[in-house]
Amino acid sequence: MSGSRTGRPPVQRAARRPVVSGPARENPLRTLIVRARRAWDRPLTAYYLILGGSALITVLGLVMVYSASQITALQMSLPGSYFFRKQLLAAAIGGVLLLVASRMPVKLHRALAYPILAGAVVLMALVQVPGVGVSVNGNQNWIAVGGSFQIQPSEFGKLALVLWGADLLARKQDRRLLSQWKHMLVPLVPAAFMLLGLIMLGGDMGTAIILTAVLFGLLWLAGAPTRLFVGVLSIAALLGAILIRTSPNRMARLACLGATEPRTGPVDCWQAVHGIYALASGGIFGSGLGASVEKWGQLPEAHTDFIFAVTGEELGLAGTLSVLALFAALGYAGIRVAGRTEDPFVRYAAGGVTTWITAQAVINIGAVLGLLPIAGVPLPLFSYGGSALLPTMFAIGLLIAFAREDPAARMALAMRQPRFGKKRNGGSQRPRRWNTMRRRAPVARSSGER
Repeated sequence: MSGSRTGRPPVQRAARRPVVSGPARENPLRTLIVRARRAWDRPLTAYYLILGGSALITVLGLVMVYSASQITALQMSLPGSYFFRKQLLAAAIGGVLLLVASRMPVKLHRALAYPILAGAVVLMALVQVPGVGVSVNGNQNWIAVGGSFQIQPSEFGKLALVLWGADLLARKQDRRLLSQWKHMLVPLVPAAFMLLGLIMLGGDMGTAIILTAVLFGLLWLAGAPTRLFVGVLSIAALLGAILIRTSPNRMARLACLGATEPRTGPVDCWQAVHGIYALASGGIFGSGLGASVEKWGQLPEAHTDFIFAVTGEELGLAGTLSVLALFAALGYAGIRVAGRTEDPFVRYAAGGVTTWITAQAVINIGAVLGLLPIAGVPLPLFSYGGSALLPTMFAIGLLIAFAREDPAARMALAMRQPRFGKKRNGGSQRPRRWNTMRRRAPVARSSGER
């Protein structure tokens, strides 16, 4: 038979089916990155980062203040929860200030700039009046207000410089005067130097450094030319070097950088070295809350300037990295608010607050790690101290208010509806998922959002 050498009929083979390729598998890592970018770019990201980050730092700070201050309180014949109760009271008052500041319109914030500056100057001048000012640890920067309560006016000077400087630069920008160097420097720099002089009269070098950082942050945001910026920075560095050189205490703190023994010659580096000991003994997950050894009289100022060291000892590397991540998120959110606004006052004020909190956190943590001289400044929102906590929480309220004023964020907040119950106008509504409303927000984004 044709077609087969064996005479058998040819075998009919079934036609091959076309191979249908299935859907391409997505890279899980790439999908995660895309989702993270979308979530990061949502209008309310900065709002939630500021609110959530500051709340977590404050709550964790209360826990660590309670743990780190018990031994100090007992050594002073006080109840073990003495410092914790005072810090909790300050946090409650600060929470009210935060809520008020977050609900205030921008115009009212600008109106408060001059009264806050005047009040801070008066209080900082009263510190130097005999019988009114109180000296603590060699620095006369306190005023007794009754009982065991004291206030540190220089902490309010930071808030005053931020608000007043932001309002001043915003008005000059509206009049197109910032292109002239004399309008950029005057009266901002003389007023800042006046505040610095009042602070240095009491010997508080740490607060003066933070105030200087705020000044440079405002000048940077205002677009100061490089030569002008370098000139002011050089003058400040020269003054700082003179102040450090003429003070044996500050020279001793500078000599303790990198010290590994409590005593290096005539300089006592006990606090710096025991801060390193506390961090080194914490390991990855720490010894547990309340189990710190260094706070038993070995580490001075364990609940104030060196609370980060106790955190590292009790919560370990995981705890300290969590604190750093929260401050990094707070700093990023502040930069985002300052960079996406069209209002010059909001930009300068948000940048000033972010510089203040970030610089103070870097100085405090750097001193605990032995990378910077001990400046005697608390960790914002974390260390014990009501005078530092109150203006800082008000400043956080400023950032929240500015984040809410963003057009896209305002629209997203306006679109939010109660999940259950009735609408505000009295009618009923069906439950609505928040994710759905958040996906709808980018449809009507303003030019401020990408």
